Amino acid sequence: MTEVHGQLWTIKQLFTYPNEYIYWTVHIALYPYITGLVAGAFVLSSLYHLFGKKELRPVSRFALVFSFALLLVAPMPLLFFHLLHPERAFNVFFTPHYYSAIAAFGLVFSVYGLIVASEIWFAYRPHFIAQSQSRKGIMGLIFKVLTLGSYDLDERTAHIDEKAVKFLAAIGIPSACFLHGYVGFIFGSVKTVAMWKSPLMPVIFLMSAIISGVALCIWTYILGMKFFRREICTDTVRSMGRVLAWFIILALTLEMLDFVFHGYTAEESWSILSKIIFGKFKFKIFVLQWGLGMLLPIILLFIPKLSTIRAFVASTCVLIGVWMMRWDVVIGGQSMSKSLAGFMKYKMPIWPHTFEEFREGLFSVILLLILPFIFLCIFNKFTPVFTEKKCNFDTEEAH
Repeated sequence: MTEVHGQLWTIKQLFTYPNEYIYWTVHIALYPYITGLVAGAFVLSSLYHLFGKKELRPVSRFALVFSFALLLVAPMPLLFFHLLHPERAFNVFFTPHYYSAIAAFGLVFSVYGLIVASEIWFAYRPHFIAQSQSRKGIMGLIFKVLTLGSYDLDERTAHIDEKAVKFLAAIGIPSACFLHGYVGFIFGSVKTVAMWKSPLMPVIFLMSAIISGVALCIWTYILGMKFFRREICTDTVRSMGRVLAWFIILALTLEMLDFVFHGYTAEESWSILSKIIFGKFKFKIFVLQWGLGMLLPIILLFIPKLSTIRAFVASTCVLIGVWMMRWDVVIGGQSMSKSLAGFMKYKMPIWPHTFEEFREGLFSVILLLILPFIFLCIFNKFTPVFTEKKCNFDTEEAH
């Protein structure tokens, strides 16, 4: 008998239909997690470029480049590990289907990628020009290619670059929001899964995306500045902490409203859904997702005189909490049988004995989570993000 997809890692309890399995596994949770990091990092970078928050200047370009590094990894859980045929992704361009939210993702992803790449080019154009004139050999040739033949550095051109960055940041924010909001839209439109069927789902995913992206930027900025022996700007960390804290409050409020919505409507599926929420997933939801991932960071971030260590701990807790939110939604939503009388438990493969177990297991997740940092290290060779030795919010960046 041939094993069907999902049969290897699904444990059934009580009455479930014969063809019921947990089909959307860890990579379907990882995909919106990384996509959310993309959106959150870009929103953080735009707070300086668009709104002029000087305290965030030291991390504005770092967050922008990091967003692009994360963007390259975002579709990999789907294309390379879940669906296994990345070459078919180009079909959405050749045979577009405008009524499909998933097909629209390819177009939104491409447009957003062009926006981020263009903003990086305008932000780093003076650096590319300077390096192309001072470097020799292969690196000099690469920087000459990156200039795209534009070598003007006069005041008028600098003003045009600044306006272009602000314009791209302005159109990039709604693009980033749509990039991740559509993920929540897909889950919220699945009527057969009671936990997902909520009009708040797109907004919940968006708010959690912003807090995860900001938290990752805090986490990586602190470690990066320590690694390159640069001064960590306390005011910058505190400003990021304030942004993170207020968005956590919004995210927590929306998630609580979603639970109240399900309980108040009390549809036919509420009897088994409540057993998932208050029984099988209660530790994951109330302790890890809300307690560790939201309430504790709020306390740590709102205590006066936020320190670097406290910000680092808070951001780490947020990253864990948002991951648990993705896990609880994706895996928890599939844990209840359509019969409303049984449950299914997902058992993720840890040590891979076969390619299938590696593809759906822990090691592939670790690989995908490491890749953005590898890309960031590569990009740092061409678009340096950890360059400032001292904090100075009054002068413009010079490279």
